[in-house]
Amino acid sequence: MTKLHLKKSYAAAVALASCSLISLHNQASAQNAPACTAMRKINIGVSVSPPNVVHTSPYVAKELGYFAKRCIDANILQFEGGQSATSAAAASQGSAIVSVNDVAIGRGLKVKQIWALAPRMPQAYVTSPDVKTAADLKGKRLSATGGGVGGFNWRMGREVLRTAKLSVDDAQFISAATAGRVPGLIAGQIDGVALHPEDVFLAKKQKQTLNLLVQLVDLMPLYMFNAYGASTEWIGRDRALLRDTIAAMIEANRTIYKERDKVVPIMMKATEKPQDAVEYAWDVLTKNCVWSVNEGFTRERTDWSAQNSVDTGDIEKDKKPSFEQVVELSLAKEAVDLAGGRVTIGKCTE
Repeated sequence: MTKLHLKKSYAAAVALASCSLISLHNQASAQNAPACTAMRKINIGVSVSPPNVVHTSPYVAKELGYFAKRCIDANILQFEGGQSATSAAAASQGSAIVSVNDVAIGRGLKVKQIWALAPRMPQAYVTSPDVKTAADLKGKRLSATGGGVGGFNWRMGREVLRTAKLSVDDAQFISAATAGRVPGLIAGQIDGVALHPEDVFLAKKQKQTLNLLVQLVDLMPLYMFNAYGASTEWIGRDRALLRDTIAAMIEANRTIYKERDKVVPIMMKATEKPQDAVEYAWDVLTKNCVWSVNEGFTRERTDWSAQNSVDTGDIEKDKKPSFEQVVELSLAKEAVDLAGGRVTIGKCTE
């Protein structure tokens, strides 16, 4: 065979191989592409602006295509606190799925929890250098970011005060934007605040004399931290969209546990936090099973949280909601099935 024939044969083989690879790629793309007649739109709320690492599951789901493969066009909204008035309005109006709690339901908001993003609290209560015990908080300025009176930081401050037999009247609560939590503590404008792991990392980096007074999960191990909810009207009207949205975020949470290097850049972009702080938070959150890998609900946790709300006066005793009134468990189970069924990742089972 001449050199010319050899060159032609080689070129033909390369062309055939290239065509085969393109064909295989196109087949794989066709198999993975969603058969969407139209993209379904949904608004998904996060409780803090900008979000903390724990809130980034919808960002991961969007960036990695988990929403798109289910024909969902997800728009992520940021609220100033999970119990803020704007967040509650979005929930009741059915304009977004947002974090909702037993208090809102007990007070008559027609919503139900449909998936627990993060059942366990990730925060620590961090205080100024001169506050070494809960009793030292008397007369101090505490954070009420994220919803003001009745919001998460206010409630956590109240719980810490109660351990020293103090009430909210024994301290001064300061309302501010959630982004001001760490700067306010560093500057001495507040003396106590609940901080997420990445913010603890950054605060201690700037001011090593700050004290970690208590891990909130140790103070209230059965407190339900963050569960997405939707209006009952929406659940009845478009159950499939809500189910598919949850399934995408369940996939995101499972990926978060398994592929740190893939998700950390997404989290950095969403939170606007540096890599070392985000990686520290990822380590804390995954080791402590803060993110759910399944439905995220347990009857014990929901019942305890509702009873605690009654004990603290947030819900009237005769209006305490039952587990069934708070949680639409069947919808969460349908989403888990769609995501491939229940899994266990390490020691994480919820």
